[in-house]
Amino acid sequence: MKPLRRIAGIAALAFSTLAAGQAWPTRPITILAAAPAGGTTDVIARALADVIGKSLGQPMVVDNRPGASGMLAVQQVARAPADGYTVLVTVSTPIYYAPYTVAKLSYDVRRDLALLTHLCDASLVLAVHKDVPARTLPEFLAWAGQQQGRLSYGSYGTGSSGHLVSAYLARKHALDMVHVPYKGETPLLQDLIGGQVQWTLATVGSMLPHIQNGRLRALAVLGDQRLPDLPEVPTIAELGYHEPEVRIIGGLVMVAPAGTPAPILARLEQEVRAAVQSTALKARFQAYGLVPVGSSAAQMRESLDAQGRVIARLVQAAGVRLD
Repeated sequence: MKPLRRIAGIAALAFSTLAAGQAWPTRPITILAAAPAGGTTDVIARALADVIGKSLGQPMVVDNRPGASGMLAVQQVARAPADGYTVLVTVSTPIYYAPYTVAKLSYDVRRDLALLTHLCDASLVLAVHKDVPARTLPEFLAWAGQQQGRLSYGSYGTGSSGHLVSAYLARKHALDMVHVPYKGETPLLQDLIGGQVQWTLATVGSMLPHIQNGRLRALAVLGDQRLPDLPEVPTIAELGYHEPEVRIIGGLVMVAPAGTPAPILARLEQEVRAAVQSTALKARFQAYGLVPVGSSAAQMRESLDAQGRVIARLVQAAGVRLD
């Protein structure tokens, strides 16, 4: 009888967990956005909140938590109650990159987080301030080589893909320049336009208006294809860079606290993937130069492993390591 009672107990627990998942949500859900208000991450998080909130019948409230390249927000979601009422939208930096760039990371991605979906890909564009006397990437690298110690480049966060690839290029071409990290793309672009930094690698959606009005000049696109909005700008592969370390692209992901009941995670994944493919979200992605993905949680785990191998090589080649 004891084995039967044990089986009955397990079945009852599974049923109660499923029932809890089916009852969810009964109150507003918080989306932590690991970026300042007004940036690409914030805009997409709010668009998701609108679409998913209507589908679930409960409001989704966006709470901006910028800082430390998104790691502060990841820490918060990792410590949040695993009840389905807190999720995180962030750039890939604190999920994909931080495990390889931060020596003492305060969270473990696989232990402390439940991966939900890779929302979208974001092609990065290498752009310079309008007064930089270079029209192509080779011209810029040659000019930068003559300005040793006098130039600086900005990134939307220490250890981000933009930072790592920029550092890789600087080291590859023996360029002596200073890295200036920012809490997101909005303050980064303000200083780039103002001339406080001379170049950056950032998402096309954030930079496109400034490229179109002549404040910034695009020199190269990371990725395998030219961008529809910048058809005249060559890919970095066209310019002779074929190593995967300089072709890796960023994106936005969604995660939840580890231990969130499986039925709730399944419902969240279903709703988010449907939202990514909705007309409203597709238009918003396109406006910011993003490519919708909406992967499954399993596919995101596979991507985490595959990209991790490339990122590890990139970190070593770029000479970047954080304390």
